[in-house]
Amino acid sequence: MTAMLADPVTEAVSAARDLLARRTGAPVTLIDPIDLGGSGRTVVLRVRVGENPFQLPRTLVIKQVRESARDITTRTGLGAGDDTAFLREAVSYQFSTALATESRPGPALIAYDLGARLLVLSDLGDAAPFTSLLVHPDSSTVTNSLMAMAQALGRMHAATVGREDDFGALLARVGVAGTVDGLSAQVADAVAVVPELLASELRVEVPCSVSTAVARAAKLFGPGGMRAFSPSDLCPDNVTVNGEGVRFMDYEWGGYRDATLDVAYNLMSYPGCLCRLELSPERAGAMVDAWRAEVVGIWPQLADDAVLDAKLFDAQLIWLWLTTYWFLPEDDTRNAALREHHLSVPRSRALIVRWTIMANYAERVGNTDTAAFARSVVDGLRTRFDAPLT
Repeated sequence: MTAMLADPVTEAVSAARDLLARRTGAPVTLIDPIDLGGSGRTVVLRVRVGENPFQLPRTLVIKQVRESARDITTRTGLGAGDDTAFLREAVSYQFSTALATESRPGPALIAYDLGARLLVLSDLGDAAPFTSLLVHPDSSTVTNSLMAMAQALGRMHAATVGREDDFGALLARVGVAGTVDGLSAQVADAVAVVPELLASELRVEVPCSVSTAVARAAKLFGPGGMRAFSPSDLCPDNVTVNGEGVRFMDYEWGGYRDATLDVAYNLMSYPGCLCRLELSPERAGAMVDAWRAEVVGIWPQLADDAVLDAKLFDAQLIWLWLTTYWFLPEDDTRNAALREHHLSVPRSRALIVRWTIMANYAERVGNTDTAAFARSVVDGLRTRFDAPLT
């Protein structure tokens, strides 16, 4: 991290100072801005509160979206046709801040200005990036980190079940219709387009049994099911660990969806970005059990392994369809927007890993049609990208 003095930083600090002064009714001084690495259109800073008349925290985080989200495509493949992403993030922080502290998934919202596209958040401090924990040389440390993350997801899910109307009311106040996350709009397109992509790019036809399973899996993004709040973009660079535990950041596409999608997002090696996560069956099982322990009181049917396996099969399958929809086509603009970190791999490798995960899981739960189909896609990907077998 480096100190910054650029104009966008000065403007963001000034806007945050004015916002806090209006909120507290007294002058507020913000000093020593530190760049926390926002995206190209976003300024994210840590500042120190020089004058603190109303016991504001000693440090704060400022996030300001400087450009309209119009025509911006994020690294998760989400295209925002308007400023919905910022509004969703503001509402998601409002919603999560109202939760009990032990269930709050991330920073608390201190103040916001919708017109200035500005958020002032509590500071999580010098938290450890989750990406660094996942490449730790000690295998048990990696497993424990994944279990802690799964437990944090479960606590968030359990705390937000049945509160979708509250979230919807907050969205309605800022002019956003619907409580589903921004990914959901792309599911129908992925269901329709991926068979054509597989046929044209890999010469692989989708069996009717798999098409039927995909159509069923797509419903996880729709009404019903085990719905709970999710930040939606759970790529490891949006996850940190501090003294209070695992914390999730970046709520631009926060919304309600089936909670098993969040667990499957990790099992499927983070399909919205180009990460590769090594998950042995034992490690994946430990993570799933850690999540289940937090939510089985809310959804007792998950105590049945067969029910849980079926849900996770569907959730992984629809993520696989989405990640193929995003990354199989040649798209230099989208790929260039992806942030690289410790877990990043070429898109060819990411796709091969994800289809292999599906093949192995389908085989384990006895879905032989999907397992055979997934292995044929892996073969096609290796031929398409001239990739090695390992």
